[in-house]
Amino acid sequence: MDKIIKNGTLVTDTKTFQADIHILGEQIQEVAQGLSIPGAEVVDATGMLVMPGGVDAHVHLNLPMFGTVSSDDHYTGHRAAAFGGTTTCLDFVPQDNKTLAEDIEAWHKRADPLAAIDYSFHMNITRFDEKVAAEMAKLPERDGISSIKVFTAYNHRLRLDDGGIFKAMRVARDAGILTMLHAEGGDVIEVLVEEAVRSGKVTPLDHALTRPAWGAVEAVLRASALAAQAEAPLYIVHMNAAGEVDQLQYAREQGLSVMGETCPQYLFFTSEKLAGKDGAGWVCSPPLRGKQDNERLWQGVQNGVIQVIGTDHCPFFLNGGKEILFEGKKVAIPGKELGEGDFTRIPNGLPGIEDRLPILWTHGVGTGRITPNQFVALNATNPARIFGLYPKKGTLQPGADADIAIWDPTISIQYGVKEAHMRTDYNLYEGWTMRGMPVKVFLRGKLIVDDGKWNGRAGGGNYLRRTAGNTIL
Repeated sequence: MDKIIKNGTLVTDTKTFQADIHILGEQIQEVAQGLSIPGAEVVDATGMLVMPGGVDAHVHLNLPMFGTVSSDDHYTGHRAAAFGGTTTCLDFVPQDNKTLAEDIEAWHKRADPLAAIDYSFHMNITRFDEKVAAEMAKLPERDGISSIKVFTAYNHRLRLDDGGIFKAMRVARDAGILTMLHAEGGDVIEVLVEEAVRSGKVTPLDHALTRPAWGAVEAVLRASALAAQAEAPLYIVHMNAAGEVDQLQYAREQGLSVMGETCPQYLFFTSEKLAGKDGAGWVCSPPLRGKQDNERLWQGVQNGVIQVIGTDHCPFFLNGGKEILFEGKKVAIPGKELGEGDFTRIPNGLPGIEDRLPILWTHGVGTGRITPNQFVALNATNPARIFGLYPKKGTLQPGADADIAIWDPTISIQYGVKEAHMRTDYNLYEGWTMRGMPVKVFLRGKLIVDDGKWNGRAGGGNYLRRTAGNTIL
């Protein structure tokens, strides 16, 4: 059936203009003023902003950790994302089995029946040898995966040594795969954690103190050097320290194909949160830093040194021993309380998949830090381009999927866990005022969020196969 979104103000990554959108089936057919089609369903967007649905390139759903699991699965997390205006998410496949094919199949079994918005996968590479290299080269054609993630931390668990990262980068380069990097100083972290535990310094704040920012800064420079020598593109995930922005800027000034991502928690919060009563609720890796880091990250976002804002959504209950009512059912999932008295046992991660767009609109666009067009670029168009989803996703042009968020810039609400839809018992932005929220969200032309009502379903999301070759911004 034909649909027309009329009378709205369209916001893309490059311009803001008045136009109507004609949707036929799952795709945008035409963008023009004064559209009229007999029998078409008309959605009146008078006074509203019309934007492409968000693309969150960094989420962790249903992820096992420390004897529990992240509390949002691929249904609850996707549903929450949609309420926040996001229509596409990219999750990470752990390397747990004998082959990458087995890992990917296992993740599909977790995700496919539950997915409520469109989604794709990155592949973690935490063990590397000739067999893994041969399988990596097949990822785009066989599995539709064109990005891998490597780590410079989590020694003896997730980390590859520099030689392994270099080898993986070269295989990825030849296969048209983008290498993503978790940048921290693994060796120093191991020493500092051992010393902290031995001396009884095991508070949530000590978690951050054992992961110094200098390790992240050095890891960004080192990984950029590895990428230069491998002649491979690189994408730094969840940048959190001022010095990381400096190193990324330096690498890009040298002409290297290195890009960066940060997350809202690193723009708004500092390690002071870890010293509070609910400090465990703020434990994530890498940790929150200082105010100067917040400001330098904002500068990187504003001037284009950082290309993407993701969430690193990996939520856990603050008190998993206490039930909450979620979608009419009582739910309790072990969470942050597992590490009471020992930060090494606190599940690492924060909620944020729903909060990203409203918080960045209110405190990014609303404060003049970024323009509405930068907002769309950072949260939709750039990640779609980088991860091989554009022009299917992240744009309002004809031929694109009709993933659309109709945004009411006049809404003002006091936000928090009761207003949000993520399956957890706390919210980072409790009591904050949000000015501007999505009121209608379309996924491939279907209205899945309608003025607070959920019309989506488990299994309604499509897996997105991505081809080799990524855009470097």
